[in-house]
Amino acid sequence: MKKLIIFLLVFVSLPTFARSFDIELIIFKRNVEPSNTNEAWPQSLPPINFNRSISYNSKEMMSANGAYLLSSGSYRLNRQYEALSRHAGFKPLVHVAWRQTDRGESRSPILHIRTGQDFSDRYAADGRSLKAIAADGTPTSIERSALNELDGTIQVYVQHYLYLKTNLNLRIPGKNEVILQDSTLDSADDQDDDTVQIGNLEPIKPKVETQDFLNSYRMKQKRQIRSGETHYLDNPLLGVIIQIRKAQ
Repeated sequence: MKKLIIFLLVFVSLPTFARSFDIELIIFKRNVEPSNTNEAWPQSLPPINFNRSISYNSKEMMSANGAYLLSSGSYRLNRQYEALSRHAGFKPLVHVAWRQTDRGESRSPILHIRTGQDFSDRYAADGRSLKAIAADGTPTSIERSALNELDGTIQVYVQHYLYLKTNLNLRIPGKNEVILQDSTLDSADDQDDDTVQIGNLEPIKPKVETQDFLNSYRMKQKRQIRSGETHYLDNPLLGVIIQIRKAQ
């Protein structure tokens, strides 16, 4: 009898250890020029680590990580999505929901978010314009890969509390100033001493050219999330609305 009671207690407690959560996510961008914000955006960014990330559209990869995609019929943030769609100042980029099990940071799935316009037909991975590279005449080997408007990772995990980590790049075409090499400096060695001395008395200003450039703006945040509540994260260019619910 005692063994039976112990067995029943263990059996009843199993669902507690196998909790699952439904996660609904909206990512949107603000329709503003980055130069009109008060943010000091870095000129260069370290690459995002996609080594452990998976596509949420892959049933096999999601299942292997204790998760699966939910249908749009489960969405509860439709009102917020529609409001963003109607507003001229915003553009929704992602609306997705999935279910995942209760896992810590080291085992929780990292979802690769990649959507929006692909700029790879106009720009290289480092942001330079393909036209500018061709005009430069420098022989280079350029690997073509997708350069989507939104590209990065999202992770939800449990560490006593629920946490959300975002590491997202928003790509926006713009301009960049490039310092050009002055041909007069290259020929200075070929001139006589008198000419060089006279030239050295004058200030030499580098030539600067404005070129098309694909700029990246990052949203890297970590936020504690309460189950059942709607949370909002943002920076001057990107916004995230998330709701995490205990799975029924």
